[in-house]
Amino acid sequence: MRQVHDDYVRFDWAIKRLLRQKANHDVLEGFLTVFIGETIKIIEILESESNQDDYDDKFNRVDIKARNSKDEIILIEIQNTREVYYLQRVLYGVAKTIAEHINLGDSYDKIKKIYSISILYFDIGKGEDYLYRGRNRFVGVHTKDELMITTKEKDGIVRKSAADIFPEYILIRVNEFNKVATTPIEEWMRYLKEGNISTTTTAPGLREASERLRFHNMSKAEQLSHARHLDAIMIQNDVIGNAKREGIDEGFQAGLQAGREAGLEEGHARGVEDTKRNLVKNMLSNGLGLEQIVQLTGLSAEEISELTN
Repeated sequence: MRQVHDDYVRFDWAIKRLLRQKANHDVLEGFLTVFIGETIKIIEILESESNQDDYDDKFNRVDIKARNSKDEIILIEIQNTREVYYLQRVLYGVAKTIAEHINLGDSYDKIKKIYSISILYFDIGKGEDYLYRGRNRFVGVHTKDELMITTKEKDGIVRKSAADIFPEYILIRVNEFNKVATTPIEEWMRYLKEGNISTTTTAPGLREASERLRFHNMSKAEQLSHARHLDAIMIQNDVIGNAKREGIDEGFQAGLQAGREAGLEEGHARGVEDTKRNLVKNMLSNGLGLEQIVQLTGLSAEEISELTN
């Protein structure tokens, strides 16, 4: 399967600009279908305050809010830089979306399931996989069985897993992918990481992406916007890299200073100990008794014994 790199634009830029156009929804639908694991058809893309077009919005928040054919809300979030409290911010974004899409006075059955998809271009933590999914489940402490929730649907009582109701989180760790792309998910991961799309791909959305997300097919204004986006990412990565290097250097210098101080303290302590030992030995060699040495030095009989052993 031959791979090509035909100057495709970065997905994190395209998702904020090109893929919001209805004509390009099939690319986004393919992406969602592959990573959610079911066929997704976008009914609408909901605007939000965080869908900003300014290239200076480098710390991307929620980029896409969509509804699928089951009227479930789907969030797509792009993140290029590390945040210490990233998962807390994802949780806040989901909670905010739930609150935004239920009217005051509505019953709780109006709350729809939410998928939060994070495309991460930074190391969020320690883990061997490049794709993680998180769902809420209630498991018995002693029985280990999963609690099934009773709910009402279409005038009937049904039982559901909590995972069918609570939000689902998908974390895509772009930098951790390092495999030969053979499955649809792997082909998408290769594109996200390297911009490569196979000429024979059958992955949902990628064939359309190979046709519509080429840099040279865009207008001059779009090319300029994309170039500025890349510049912004490079600048912020340089800033973070410099901060890390400065932090390492400062830590190294602080470690040296602490070592020097520790060495001085240890040397001083050893010097005091040697002085005491020599003093006690001299007193003993000059015929002084234990009681006299205790009175003259202020040391206890035990301390004197340790110094002379």
